[in-house]
Amino acid sequence: MIIPVFGKMEKAPNNTTVGLGRGASIAVKAAAASDTISGKPGESLSVWTEGCTVIFVGVGDKEKLTHKGARDAGAKCLAKLSKDLGTKIVVRFTTGWKTANMAAFAEGMILRDYSFDKYQKKDEDGQDKGEWSLECQAHDRHLEALGAAVTKAGSIATGVHLARDLANEPANRLYPDEYGRRALEWAEGKENVEVEVWDYARLQKEGMQGVIAVGKGSIRKPCMVFFRLNPDTQEGEQVPCIVGKGITFDTGGISIKPSQGMWDMKYDMHGSATVFGLFQALWATGYEGRVNGITCMAENMPSAEAYRPGDVIDTYSGKTIEIFSTDAEGRNVLSDGLWKAAELDPSYIVDLATLTGACVVALGHEASGLWSNDDKLRDRIHEAGNAVDELAWPMPLLPAFEKEMTSSKFADVRNGGKGRWGGANTAAAFLKQFVQEREGEDGEKSQIPWAHLDIAGTAWGADTNACVAHGGTGVHVRTLHLLITQD
Repeated sequence: MIIPVFGKMEKAPNNTTVGLGRGASIAVKAAAASDTISGKPGESLSVWTEGCTVIFVGVGDKEKLTHKGARDAGAKCLAKLSKDLGTKIVVRFTTGWKTANMAAFAEGMILRDYSFDKYQKKDEDGQDKGEWSLECQAHDRHLEALGAAVTKAGSIATGVHLARDLANEPANRLYPDEYGRRALEWAEGKENVEVEVWDYARLQKEGMQGVIAVGKGSIRKPCMVFFRLNPDTQEGEQVPCIVGKGITFDTGGISIKPSQGMWDMKYDMHGSATVFGLFQALWATGYEGRVNGITCMAENMPSAEAYRPGDVIDTYSGKTIEIFSTDAEGRNVLSDGLWKAAELDPSYIVDLATLTGACVVALGHEASGLWSNDDKLRDRIHEAGNAVDELAWPMPLLPAFEKEMTSSKFADVRNGGKGRWGGANTAAAFLKQFVQEREGEDGEKSQIPWAHLDIAGTAWGADTNACVAHGGTGVHVRTLHLLITQD
């Protein structure tokens, strides 16, 4: 039994010992009144009783507790638990708790309850202790709202964990065609879901040369995967389209990366992992609106067939790209995905990509970079990210960056800036060239609202994220779920 307690605790809160025997109640009350725990953040105190182990967990000042603080406290609590004492968790919220903070504490536990060990051999003597179960107890006036919130958090977490699974898969196990196969398998039996995979032949037929150029150097040929939720509803209405970069492994191609750190380039498909996870989360929570998704899948390898620096490649848009670096491949595949997204007449487009090391230099692992051609959309994504503690930091999309990326002497667009400065900004400016215009009600043409999330620093390696033990984070599944469902 977990009992989260606020700071300056001098005695056991009301209802702490309900259901415990007399001896256990005395021991628990004595422990709560001791100097061993005061309720400061990070403190904990375990009291063994015959019926269960009672653990007090400090969460700090009641008036200062935020959703993030409660969520992190729940995640850290789960991380310290051992199944040797059992797998049934009861969280008892006592006096002073708000429903939203209780739900956040439980959500932190649910998000942290993840591991990726499918390729590890189990000890012969090891026994599967089963999955955690979670029960939340609170005053009757909170129970209905709390139950609904925890159920929703659990459903969304299935999408977060799916995104982590995809990101953590090694590239020899998850390559473009395999991603497509898993997407088709996921859609089976779901009446309100459609998945379509464009294989290499279809890409060639459609003229998706941005994706083809990046992926043709690998024996694992590229593909494009389309997700459609509730495709038969909201006919004639504009709905969101989410686009993901899906480089299942990025060697850099001919512009090959140094060996140090290359192992983690299996995570370079996390944009597409987030798109897949988002559709799982939307489906699991019963969202009834229509949503489209596109993932651009390729493996960037050096070979006799690989594209080269100095090449000029065609794209689905009809625009050409001069290649300065084959390691700037993500923007090339997204050029096709973004142009295709516009053909679906979306209300807005959001793309996610582990696009630039420059973004990690700028923001570390604490926030994703956020660029947009639409102030309202940028603000909404920023606010949604803040609400779920997946920070999306607004970055500049200046005309000078666009001018730099359209200054090629040989093509319409160049895939590299003129220098190392502002690399994340010039990458966003490149993508903007592939967002289509459309005519408004006033007869004026303007670009479709679009936002770009550079998740290179937040998709993995986020050591300060209490809800993730290691590996892929599933970042922005929750942000985009909130953005879409609050429309």
